[in-house]
Amino acid sequence: MTEAVREIPLSRPWLDEREEELVLEVLRSGRLSLGPWIDRFEEQVAERVGAPYAAALSSGTAGLHLLCKIAELGTGDEVITSPLSFVSSANCFILEGATPVFADVDPVTLNLDPAAVEAAITERTRAIVPVDMFGLPCELDELRTIADRNGLALIEDACESLGAEYRGRPLGAHGPSAVFAFYPNKQMATGEGGIVTTHSEDEWQLLRSLRNQGRSYDGGGGWFHHVRVGMNYRWTDIQAAIGLAQLEKLDRILELREAAAARYGELLEDVGGVETPFAGDGDHKRSWFVYVVKLDADLDRAAVMDALRREGVATAEYVPCIHLQPYMQERYRFAAGLCPVAEEVSRRTLALPFFTQIEASDQHRVVEVLSAAVANAA
Repeated sequence: MTEAVREIPLSRPWLDEREEELVLEVLRSGRLSLGPWIDRFEEQVAERVGAPYAAALSSGTAGLHLLCKIAELGTGDEVITSPLSFVSSANCFILEGATPVFADVDPVTLNLDPAAVEAAITERTRAIVPVDMFGLPCELDELRTIADRNGLALIEDACESLGAEYRGRPLGAHGPSAVFAFYPNKQMATGEGGIVTTHSEDEWQLLRSLRNQGRSYDGGGGWFHHVRVGMNYRWTDIQAAIGLAQLEKLDRILELREAAAARYGELLEDVGGVETPFAGDGDHKRSWFVYVVKLDADLDRAAVMDALRREGVATAEYVPCIHLQPYMQERYRFAAGLCPVAEEVSRRTLALPFFTQIEASDQHRVVEVLSAAVANAA
């Protein structure tokens, strides 16, 4: 009888009795939405990142979308963003009718190259949406200078980067509005959900109204008083309860993920054909979201990934370029060659199993299987 292969998942949230305890409190309260748990969560996240205001929403995508709406982006406008990201980095303003413009990325950080952003600006450019890719802060000061010089909105997609720091301060503390997300593979997981941190009280009030069908928060008019077109981007108190439990152990989450990343770095040091991710420097403190390695160009990535999966090691392409997604090519006629650095990175990268409580023995197993797979694919 063949022995079953032990599966090592790509990601897994860290949930325990504390999340159960707080969720049970919400259930017993009878207040499942628009209640005090959300207020508490927003206040604690704002304090954590060093921003005066925070508004929780149904997803990180929802937060990005509302910031694009508040910036009044629309038809005829161009918005510059990264081609190497999840599609929401572009969808957020496409939903408002704006046109995506993709600037290439730095080959080391995988974040937007400020020089490429500057070169992509036209008279129709209205905003920049930089991404803190895989938890590494983007070149925020340079991009903010470019945005200010050209009168552009700057919307920070920090959905993968809660806990990261740029030049000694947390992302969210630097001025531009930032969006964080809590999907189950993120550092902090609530199932679904996101939050916008902002330094503008007016923007905060707009976010609260827009997420709740455009209702007024000026104290008059009642529940059915709507002062603008809005959406149902509301969050729930159940999710907020999970989030509060996650916040209590966020420091430990970040420590464990950093330790796991360091362990991978040591284990992979002598594995030929595999390049480990840039860990950060004095200006960029990464918050480890995923662990993505780059294979040598002459290796067959598909063969390597198939070998990993046969041995029960989960893996995934991280990530396909946005501008080469089918709907992007059909709608905007984007084609290969537009962003050569991002495209080359996208062809060669893959994610290894990585999560807060990954066992050292599992990491040893992952690297053992990867090493054999690379040797066979050479």
